[in-house]
Amino acid sequence: MANHLTPEQQMLQDGVERVVREHGRFEQWRQSTARGEAFDRTVWQQMAELGWLGLGLPEDQGGFGGNPADVALVMEGFGRGLLRQPYVSSCVLALRLLSLSTAPAAAQLREGLIDGTKLATVAVAETQGRFDLGNVQTLATPLGGAYALSGDKCWVPDAPTADWIIVPARLAGREADGIALFLVPADAAGLQRQDLRSPDHQHFSSLRLAQVRLDADALIAAPADGLGALEGAVDHAIVARLAEACGAMDAVSAMTLDYIKTRKQFGTTIGSFQALQHRMVDMMIACEEARSILGPAVQSLGGAATARRRAVSAAKTRVGQCGLFVGHQAVQLHGGIGTSDELAVSHYLKRLLMIDLAFGNSDHHLERFAAAVPA
Repeated sequence: MANHLTPEQQMLQDGVERVVREHGRFEQWRQSTARGEAFDRTVWQQMAELGWLGLGLPEDQGGFGGNPADVALVMEGFGRGLLRQPYVSSCVLALRLLSLSTAPAAAQLREGLIDGTKLATVAVAETQGRFDLGNVQTLATPLGGAYALSGDKCWVPDAPTADWIIVPARLAGREADGIALFLVPADAAGLQRQDLRSPDHQHFSSLRLAQVRLDADALIAAPADGLGALEGAVDHAIVARLAEACGAMDAVSAMTLDYIKTRKQFGTTIGSFQALQHRMVDMMIACEEARSILGPAVQSLGGAATARRRAVSAAKTRVGQCGLFVGHQAVQLHGGIGTSDELAVSHYLKRLLMIDLAFGNSDHHLERFAAAVPA
């Protein structure tokens, strides 16, 4: 992602490229998709051994002391290879929330996520929420030191394979106090799950919590702290997804350039047509523009909340626009074959479309950007 990498980051980038070369071939992707596999557990364990699962966590919490730029390097590689792994759900979003908690259950699960033996996700969305993380109607009713959770969550990424789900909820009778975070086992009694697949073959679920009983230690963030922690973790997840989008844009642009250099029409390669050369240049400019605005968003993750919101929302808006432009141009320049399931180009476009929608579309983030007025 960065123009100037440290020696450690160069080693990380080389390692990611090697894994993508070995496991990111399109034919492998199509075969695993046809089998209905959510992700490759062999690759996941390899990532754990390489230290990538705890990359963004400090060493004193069992992580490997990396930073958001390191995570972005990993995700950019995943984007280039369409690698389908629950990395953002488990190792960016959930792991960051667990790192902010002092609850013993959070520390125990954190270890499992880092060594790859456990998976977790976060149920951030509700149907009425419209991308607003604070619009939560799920209730946790206190029951003599325990809790009973009731409510519905939608579009929970990687929930079909998760062992644990972090659920934001309001305490019944104290709704105005804020949003608490609860750690819910995926096999909890009363938790109903409808598993679905998105157009880009990512796995997710809709959840219904019907009086799910939890012990007191399931509370990992109090109402006063939950929303702030959730917003920060989601911003980290957004930046990781935008890095994935940049990798996907680079890959699909390179595929398109190779295609127009070899595809012939009227006895000559279509890449010799000046109009198509101009469109390729526009695609390359969009890729660089996306990467340029992603950089400040990565750097903002360690700063003040207001500056972080503005930088992340600006990047989310513009990278999404650039990604859709590049994806659509790639399909058009390939012609009719660009829409076929047998060609990787169409799947890159679908992935870019879903990244654009994840954690809020452009309209939502333009409003968020405007609302985050600097002090």
